[in-house]
Amino acid sequence: MKKSIVVIGAGISGLSAAYRLNKLKTQGGIDLEITVAEKSTSPGGTIHTEYTGGFVVEGGPDCYFAEKPYAGMLIKELGIADRVIGTNSKNQGTSVLWHGKLYKLPEGVVLMIPTKFTPFVTSSLFSLAGKIRMGMDLLIPKRTDGVDESLAEFTIRRLGREALDRIAEPLVAGVHAGDPDTMSVRSSFPRFVDMEQKYGSLIRGMISARRAMQRRRTAGSGAMFMTMKNGLQDLINTLQQQSSQVQFKTGVEAQSIMRTHRSGEPAYVVTLSSGEQLKADGVILAVPAYVSAGLIASLSGDLGMLLHSIPYVSTATVSLAYRKDSFGTALKGFGFVVPKKENRRIMAATWTSSKFSYRAPDDAVLIRLFVGGAAHGDMVFLPDREITDMVKSELNDILGVSAEPLLVRIYRWNRAMPQYTIGHESRVKTIEQMITGLGNIQLCGSAYHGIGISDCINSGNTAAQSVLKGLFG
Repeated sequence: MKKSIVVIGAGISGLSAAYRLNKLKTQGGIDLEITVAEKSTSPGGTIHTEYTGGFVVEGGPDCYFAEKPYAGMLIKELGIADRVIGTNSKNQGTSVLWHGKLYKLPEGVVLMIPTKFTPFVTSSLFSLAGKIRMGMDLLIPKRTDGVDESLAEFTIRRLGREALDRIAEPLVAGVHAGDPDTMSVRSSFPRFVDMEQKYGSLIRGMISARRAMQRRRTAGSGAMFMTMKNGLQDLINTLQQQSSQVQFKTGVEAQSIMRTHRSGEPAYVVTLSSGEQLKADGVILAVPAYVSAGLIASLSGDLGMLLHSIPYVSTATVSLAYRKDSFGTALKGFGFVVPKKENRRIMAATWTSSKFSYRAPDDAVLIRLFVGGAAHGDMVFLPDREITDMVKSELNDILGVSAEPLLVRIYRWNRAMPQYTIGHESRVKTIEQMITGLGNIQLCGSAYHGIGISDCINSGNTAAQSVLKGLFG
């Protein structure tokens, strides 16, 4: 008997779920109908690449973390591993804006943890007292009570205030566009907690991790951050192309999920904004938690409220292209991050054409700036002219760039970044327990177990396997 599964949302999580269902259907000879409903006119979610005038402009994420294997595994399975590139090995490093000047992060500092003695102690980014305090991480005993700390509390306890203000807040919290005072270190950066527990020190733990990373690089596994030569849109397009037996319905929004309660019929009816009703034996919700909350509210008000309790922030990326000779000196490294204490209107800047090859013509540079987040979410929705003038002014103040850009591209992501605040882990456990009471409905996406591309791919795979198990055992 034919079964049907509806996937709501066609970001990387939903596409991964649909691809996995299609793959398992083909391999197992399962009589299965798979439908993806997506409110935008094209799949991809926050992954969007624009090609214009020889530039490759990423609107959302621009790479994935190679240490988490799921993206690499999927790319290999899709047969496009030969189109993967890593960060430019000839032009590495990140700077920190401090007191209006750019200071290169010392070699060997990974995320917020120093692993090389000489570059760290000779760095002018930190005071002598700050360096001594960070080194005390080697002596401070690990915490054993299992309390879920904020990123700020954890960093100050292990490494001190300077490490928080000058590295952790702008560099690490910037990944989540969040507030380190409310961000759960256990949920946002479980690796740090694991290092403390295993090694009794972040420095010892990161040195061990660096050695393992170096062994992988020696074996030919590449850089820490990877992407597609032609932009991440290539991954999205390939996923859709290889989901040959999946029906994609774009430009329609799922408005409700109802139980049928009729013997012999599919368990659910998904109503779309077009008025079409899709009957489904299983449903995968690959949308933001607050969207899932609205769809689930009629089935479980309590679960809907819990999903609504996961906060989100808005962000924007602003990409600017310039002639290379607009800059007095070459752009070194991958860009810079901005501590909150600098009172700037941007969170960070990436030298896109330095970070990755094939991103700009030889006589031009491509820069991407980040706006919004927990501190400045209102700036995301400034008119185009105002947001452009604002980022140009910031670049002029910091780098002395007064030339007019060759192109400007602004991408706004409204409530697209989930925040893993204190207690997130226990909230998600409760959500996952409650969802089982709704039958064969699965949740996936960035709201639960990781915001990165690899995390989302893994989430989609897990949801696909779980919903099939619910149908076929």
